[in-house]
Amino acid sequence: MKKKNALMYFTVSAVCLLLFVALTVCLFFVDRRAASPTGSVVGFASVNSAIFDLAGVNYTLYDLTEILGYLSLAVAAGLAVLGLVQLIKRRSLKRVDTDLLCMAVLFLTVVAVYVAFELINVNLRPVLMPGEEVLEPSYPSTHTVISVCVLIPAASYFIKRLRTPAIRIPAVVLCLASASATVVCRLLSGAHWFTDILGGLLISGALVSAYFGAVSILSKD
Repeated sequence: MKKKNALMYFTVSAVCLLLFVALTVCLFFVDRRAASPTGSVVGFASVNSAIFDLAGVNYTLYDLTEILGYLSLAVAAGLAVLGLVQLIKRRSLKRVDTDLLCMAVLFLTVVAVYVAFELINVNLRPVLMPGEEVLEPSYPSTHTVISVCVLIPAASYFIKRLRTPAIRIPAVVLCLASASATVVCRLLSGAHWFTDILGGLLISGALVSAYFGAVSILSKD
C-alpha cells in the first residue's frame, strides 16, 4: 500500500512539474507584450490583462495576504523548532518524526525555488504595491508557494500527531483556510498576474505531492 500511494503522489508531482515547466517556457514566447497600467511585460498578456482588469487592485486584501504570509512563516518556524527539540531529546536523527524531516527538505526546496526565480525574473508585478519603489518579480507567486507548501503539510501533520480534537480540528481548519485565502486574495489583490498564481499552484503541487510520496515511503507508522 505504501508503494502504491507513493507512486500516485510521485506521478501527480511529475505531472505538476511538467505543467509548471511548460507554463514557464510559454510565458517567454506566447502573447508576451506590455500590459497593465505600468506597461509591465507579461506572457499570455490578453488573458492576464483581462483577469487583472476584472479583479482590479485591492490593498486591503494585499495587506491581509501579507499577514497570512507571516502566519505561514510562523508555522514553518514552529515545526522547525519542534524537529530540533525532538532531535535533542531523542538524540538521533532517525528518531525525529519522518514528517518533520521531509518538511525540512521541502522548506529548503521552496527557498531554492524562490532564489532561482528571483534570478530568472519571468514576470514583474502588474502594479506597484505599498512600500515598493520598483516593480518586483512576481512569478511564481511566492505567497502561494509558501502557504501551500507549509500549511498543507502542516495540516496533515496535525491530523496525524495532535490527539486532542479541541486542538487538532481548529489547527487543521486554520491551516487549510489560511492557505486557500492566501491564494484567492493574492490574485484579487492585484499583486500578481493570473499566471503567477497558476505557476505557484503548479510548482506547489509538484513539491507537496513529492513530500507526501516521500512520507509514504519513509514513514514508520
